[in-house]
Amino acid sequence: MRGVKPLEQNKADLSQSKKKLNKEVLALRREAAENESTALIEDGLSDGQVLPVKPGDSLAFHLPDLPQRTLQSLKKGQIAWQEGLDLHGYTLESARTELSRFVRDGRSQGYRCLLLVHGKAYNREGETPSIKSHVNTWLKQMPEVLAFVSALPADGGTGAVYILLRTKARNQ
Repeated sequence: MRGVKPLEQNKADLSQSKKKLNKEVLALRREAAENESTALIEDGLSDGQVLPVKPGDSLAFHLPDLPQRTLQSLKKGQIAWQEGLDLHGYTLESARTELSRFVRDGRSQGYRCLLLVHGKAYNREGETPSIKSHVNTWLKQMPEVLAFVSALPADGGTGAVYILLRTKARNQ
């Protein structure tokens, strides 16, 4: 191999001192770490990295090992939902708490499918629908959730989702 020089030494020099970080950089790092720790609030549901969703966008998510037939049944509204929750008028914090409780309670009751109405936020011109965007992120973080898809028009359309829950305990 032409142009390649062999290394004179193949060990790191540990005697070199580390560069001193200035106080401003350390303060910024500390502040970022403190803010990051408060991003995970209730039940591990994060406020960080929430991608905005438009009011008319359909939501869809499923775990990779979910059978395609089951996902199609959920999309077609063929899996009856047993319980519903409407988040209209909730603040983000109360919506997070209620959603977490709703999914946990549904799972403990042995429900297979839930209906969550999050709304579209058409009434706020120019704003992204914050609860809808957060619901899209929060549901993906919940271990009880196998899949969710936007509901049929009769159940709320793109302002609601069907949530498919685990029915069996996960192998730990």
